Amino acid sequence: MAKTNEFGAGDYVVYPTHGVGRVTGIEKQEISGHSLKLIIIKFEKDRMTLRVPVGKAEVSGLRKLSSRKMMDTALATLKGRSRVKRTMWSRRAQEYEAKINSGDPVSIAEVVRDLHRGADQPDQSYSERQMYQAALERLVRELAAVEKIDEAAAAHRLEELLTAA
Repeated sequence: MAKTNEFGAGDYVVYPTHGVGRVTGIEKQEISGHSLKLIIIKFEKDRMTLRVPVGKAEVSGLRKLSSRKMMDTALATLKGRSRVKRTMWSRRAQEYEAKINSGDPVSIAEVVRDLHRGADQPDQSYSERQMYQAALERLVRELAAVEKIDEAAAAHRLEELLTAA
């Protein structure tokens, strides 16, 4: 189980379905007659605040930012060869969605790699572009937080890796 002291105000964290957020604090709240300790997470980009019960933090997949080593592994994944299966798009889309929502940077990098299109490649469908953008944004936000750089610099770095691959 996640310990209360594992997450503190000001910490950047990753919530699988929403990406990178910042802990604003831990509060006790009375909900339906029960006293609950909640981790309050703010997602600036989405103008959203999430309250995760401390006892459910681990089960929900809430985690600290990736280590530099984990981020390097994710970035190395971008340089790999695309592994697009020859299955129907709807099946692949489900798999990609699951990878994005897993919150795992390496899985998200796989989606970015597989859906990236170079200038010489055919255009993507609307849904492929949407999925690519969602995965890219997740990766950019976490890279920016890990490297302590702004999102534009992080996006530029990812773009360079993808075009060099």
